[in-house]
Amino acid sequence: MPKLLADITPLRESRPFLRLWIGNGLSSIGTQLTVVAVSLEVYNLTGSTLAVGMLGLVALVPLVIAGLYGGAVADTHDRRKVALASSTVLWLVTIGIAAQAWLGLGNVGLLYGFIAIQSAAAGMNGAARSAIVPRLVRLELLPAANALSMIVMGLGTTVGPLLAGVLVANVGYAWTYSVDVLTFTASLWALFRLPPLPPLPLADGGTVQRAGVRSVLEGFSFLGSRKNVRMTFLVDMCAMVFALPRALLPAIGAVWLGGADQTAGLLLAAIAAGSFLAALFSGPLGHVRRQGLAVVWSITVWGGAVACLGGAVLAGGHTHDGVISPWLVAAVAALVVAGVADSVSSVFRSTILQAATPDHLRGRLQGIFVVVVTGGPRMGDVFSGATGSALGEGWAAVMGGLLCIITVWLLAIWQPGFVRYDARHPEP
Repeated sequence: MPKLLADITPLRESRPFLRLWIGNGLSSIGTQLTVVAVSLEVYNLTGSTLAVGMLGLVALVPLVIAGLYGGAVADTHDRRKVALASSTVLWLVTIGIAAQAWLGLGNVGLLYGFIAIQSAAAGMNGAARSAIVPRLVRLELLPAANALSMIVMGLGTTVGPLLAGVLVANVGYAWTYSVDVLTFTASLWALFRLPPLPPLPLADGGTVQRAGVRSVLEGFSFLGSRKNVRMTFLVDMCAMVFALPRALLPAIGAVWLGGADQTAGLLLAAIAAGSFLAALFSGPLGHVRRQGLAVVWSITVWGGAVACLGGAVLAGGHTHDGVISPWLVAAVAALVVAGVADSVSSVFRSTILQAATPDHLRGRLQGIFVVVVTGGPRMGDVFSGATGSALGEGWAAVMGGLLCIITVWLLAIWQPGFVRYDARHPEP
């Protein structure tokens, strides 16, 4: 049994990583409260799946700009300070979202504005945080550290959506957002306690380049010439753009499977529960050498599971008077499997990126990574929102899952070196 459980060596060896890990876990619960509650509030105000999907569109441009520039800033400044400053902005935005709920404004445009600002801050914050981890643990412990990070993310995204559905249904949006304000304080504390993390001297003795367009382009130049690193981004885009069902879930709960807000929260929590379980029993992942092949198969399973979700929705049919369909069990099971696949994919994609990228470029590559892993879901929200409105939520999930599988294998055939990637001899 101990060999199956996650390797906690990074927590024992690095107290700064331990503090960061605890802070991230507490704040992730609050963050998910707000993510789910905002989508539910927008749906309740508009009754439109497309309006929920538009949350992704308004967040996309700020995320791209801030993520790319934030990565360059993280490479040229103390990463602790960059992460702390951007986290403070995120905290203030959450206070603003809570305030509009307490005032009862009910303004969708205002919520879109808050989400745009939040997305920009999250882009810079994510780039800095991810680039910090390889400075806190040994290189050979990166798979274990990434799996541990997935545990707290999985816990947050399991507890958060469930709690969001219960809180929104029972105490309303204002109290739900206020819980996030409190939990985010833990993240600020963890970052404040980190040691200084200034840029390391370059191996060739050169000077660290100032943040700007040129330094951002240098990161893209590295990515463009490193096929295996580039593939970690492309395959993830397949999964997130074509097969992310998040924007479909409010309507699935309200119109198809029954249970409304609480069902939407349960379905989101099912994905997170799968991620949590995969990370908790991630001990064997440290022994996997063909990490690229593992990523391709993980994304294949993700796409298949999302297609099965669509099948369960179609089999259940429209709800009558909000009665919960027995097909909800099948939908939850499919999304638990999806969460397992997503966690395994994330661990290996992060490890390949961190192991194959020099430290002086990690911030910029992590910035691009943040744009992909956060911007991809935003694009996925738009895609699933539009297809859900046009075809119905069930067929949208089926089509998206199948498109994901087809596209990821076309990419694997195009770049066979990624399938052969060996962790013992990492080649970018």
